[in-house]
Amino acid sequence: MGKITSSREQLIPDPLFGSLLASKFINCLMYDGKKSVAQQVFYKAMEIVAQKVTDVEPIEVFNRALDNVKPSVEVRSKRVGGAAYQVPMQVNRNRQQSLGIRWMLQAVREKKGRGTHEKLAEEIIAAYKREGAAVTKRDNVHRMADANKAFAHFAW
Repeated sequence: MGKITSSREQLIPDPLFGSLLASKFINCLMYDGKKSVAQQVFYKAMEIVAQKVTDVEPIEVFNRALDNVKPSVEVRSKRVGGAAYQVPMQVNRNRQQSLGIRWMLQAVREKKGRGTHEKLAEEIIAAYKREGAAVTKRDNVHRMADANKAFAHFAW
């Protein structure tokens, strides 16, 4: 058995755009180890994005969409003297990325009734325009952190 490394070290750029981020996203989108299916879904979504957003490269739209979904602060529970406080904390880059991807896919999977590639394209375009379910989720997280700013001194 070989050494198991974090997926970041083994990640190879995706074949179409040569993007590590797209590759990571495809891996997160994948169910049951069916990578080719996940790739097809992603690339079909990118084709739809290319049709709807004509002035920017689709992979660029995807990158910006993910940037718009990434949270910069989040609240974490901290127990101080028997009471649990929601303490706002900075989110590190890796966690920002994985949260962004997770929220985007969650938003896509909650929508019902159409092909995943259509829902994904829709969510990517919405996030690119700073709207849609995933961006709403991020805004809520930021709002929570803002509301609990009083407890920021517990962050250590």
